Amino acid sequence: MLSNLKIDVEAKAFFVFGDSLVDNGNNNYLATTARADAPPYGIDYPTHRPTGRFSNGLNIPDIISESMGWEPTLPYLSPELIGEKLLVGANFASAGVGVLNDTGIQFVNIIRIFQQLNFFEQYKKRLSKIIGEEETKRVVNESLVLITLGGNDFVNNYYLIPYSLRSQQYSLEDYVPFVISEYKKVLQRLHDLGPQRVLVTGSGPLGCVPAELAQHSTNGECAAELMKAAGLFNPQLVQMLDQLNQEIGSDVFIAANTNQMHLDFISNPQQFGFVTSKLACCGQGPYNGLGLCTPLSNLCPNRDLYVFWDPFHPSERANRLIVQQILSGSNTYMHPMNLSSIMALDSRA
Repeated sequence: MLSNLKIDVEAKAFFVFGDSLVDNGNNNYLATTARADAPPYGIDYPTHRPTGRFSNGLNIPDIISESMGWEPTLPYLSPELIGEKLLVGANFASAGVGVLNDTGIQFVNIIRIFQQLNFFEQYKKRLSKIIGEEETKRVVNESLVLITLGGNDFVNNYYLIPYSLRSQQYSLEDYVPFVISEYKKVLQRLHDLGPQRVLVTGSGPLGCVPAELAQHSTNGECAAELMKAAGLFNPQLVQMLDQLNQEIGSDVFIAANTNQMHLDFISNPQQFGFVTSKLACCGQGPYNGLGLCTPLSNLCPNRDLYVFWDPFHPSERANRLIVQQILSGSNTYMHPMNLSSIMALDSRA
């Protein structure tokens, strides 16, 4: 299936928005602690050097580009993103951000989502200077977009500290619809900027990441509060996307059930060739889940056997399995359709 995809697919521009699950190096250019620019990050990347990706190797956008036979997108802040490279698309994502502007405040200089969209407008102006306004409009209309947001609104906001401001302001049951309603505004603005195909990933099972196990788990069970948050957020996200598609009158927004994809690994790691879904490959403390992954951390010899690379982020191999589902997964995973179906539809259009 994948091999003939590479031939069928006309190169679409690819734009990426969101947080550290999809950031491929923007934060390297910023004065922030939310960066992945030191070893052992990038240990399995083709150059074996850190790139700013929060992975041992490739992340989800890289693997989508690779599957499509496209060049990987460059970070928007990269000085290399000039001239013809702009036609490939751009990655605007920044580690630490959420839907809400007060999420990730402890990371100081990160590109909040409204600023990512401002940069996208700037990108369109830059591209217009090279290929003209009409052609830019076509490139953006026919592009593919990936956006990954929401996890940090819980992990790095609501649950960041006991008695956080947001948790005093809202019960979890009220906070989730608030985040969803703000996310809807973000997606409306994104659509107003021209893209007609937007993949939106849900949050993963937030309570099962090694960082949360290290803090909340006595014998390896996922942290209940965060699981409850993900359990509320993901279905409401899908509902909101359906609503947006109805309002627009076409299937612009595609929901990727990354929560279920991750839960599959977590409930049966062996079935997917992993030895563990609880232990991070790189880290320290219980489950290698405390602090950051640094040159001094414990490091596993074979990253492909671990679902988690560091206390929060999946390994390249887990990312590859996620992209496989994005490309060809059933309706359980991709709603209303998977990426292969989108590409087939768009190539006929």
